[in-house]
Amino acid sequence: MVANNINLEALGKYFEEVKKDPSQAKKTKLVDCEWVLEQGKPQFRAEVNFEQGSESIQSDFAPFMGGWGSKPDPIQYCLYGLAACFAGTFVAIVSQEGITLKKFKISVENKIDLSQTLGLSENPIVEEVTITSVIASDAPKEKIAELLDLATKRCPGIYCLTKPIPLKTNLVIE
Repeated sequence: MVANNINLEALGKYFEEVKKDPSQAKKTKLVDCEWVLEQGKPQFRAEVNFEQGSESIQSDFAPFMGGWGSKPDPIQYCLYGLAACFAGTFVAIVSQEGITLKKFKISVENKIDLSQTLGLSENPIVEEVTITSVIASDAPKEKIAELLDLATKRCPGIYCLTKPIPLKTNLVIE
């Protein structure tokens, strides 16, 4: 069964697998990337592999940060990832509740201060992130608000923004 473009059968099967064996909830994601040294080309690229194929993605800094402005910048990809993660979490939750969406749009905005990035201050780089959801459904507004709050608590992207996560950096010299 599919609801709101969510495969509820697959999601339900995975839910049951994790319920029986919690180790099934643990996943690892990897993105191998490369800085492009050729002048005038988008500065960064990756080939991202997924279950049914792969996708080549590129980013470029804005000209004021030394880029060419020819592709989305890294922060735009972060915001896109957050929006996609939150949207997927929310739509899965409402679909499991049997709610049909007529419309769901999301925008994510951040306010940043690049003075620390430039080595000119210790100001926080990201000052604020705002997620705005536009939803149309026959479900009661209170129920939608409740499920939106639940999605906020369950979303991996929001977790990454709001909780300290151990970070390791490795260096390989060739």
